[in-house]
Amino acid sequence: MQIFDISRPLFNGLAPWPGDTAFQFELKWKMAEGATVNVGAVTMGVHNGSHADAPFHFQPGAATIEQMPLETYFGEAVVVDLTSRFKAGERREITIADLGSAAELAPRLLLKTGIWKDSRIFPEWIPVIAPDVAPWLKERRVRLLGLDLPSVDSIEAKTLVNHHALAAANVAIVESLDLSEVEAGTYHFSALPLRIDGGDAAPVRAILWQD
Repeated sequence: MQIFDISRPLFNGLAPWPGDTAFQFELKWKMAEGATVNVGAVTMGVHNGSHADAPFHFQPGAATIEQMPLETYFGEAVVVDLTSRFKAGERREITIADLGSAAELAPRLLLKTGIWKDSRIFPEWIPVIAPDVAPWLKERRVRLLGLDLPSVDSIEAKTLVNHHALAAANVAIVESLDLSEVEAGTYHFSALPLRIDGGDAAPVRAILWQD
């Protein structure tokens, strides 16, 4: 069995969402300096790297990340390769036609756009789902949408329309995956969010595998 790690690595220098708290790892105790053990400390915003959004991120009073059902983040998923559609940089929207019949294959969709190639540089633009995609996913009982992008909404968005639409459709959101080494197809999927009480999001270690 081959396991594909589709988590975007966390490292000093990872580009955060503009204005957010960047990831920083530091060894506070160092064996090289006489300590008994090495002990590290992390400072970061919870939206760095691969992470799951909770509805509380964009809806006051909504479910926080530890309240999200774990089964949403574990099970069958299908990877949809959209890299050829966005390679030229002219298209900015992910449509139902792009997704084709993928939603009929598994209750979780992972979209590979290839836009964010270098994690050290935040993308200047990202494609976003068309307005009719969220209700279309709901009709097909899709439970989770994952992307290799830092958001399901545009970088300049202020109202997060797609976040709200996906929440209304009961579709969970996982952002900033690394699907660069994964081909289109159906996989087993796991991306369990850390149990952060009251969290608006949480990092995930996302993996895919096939029997």
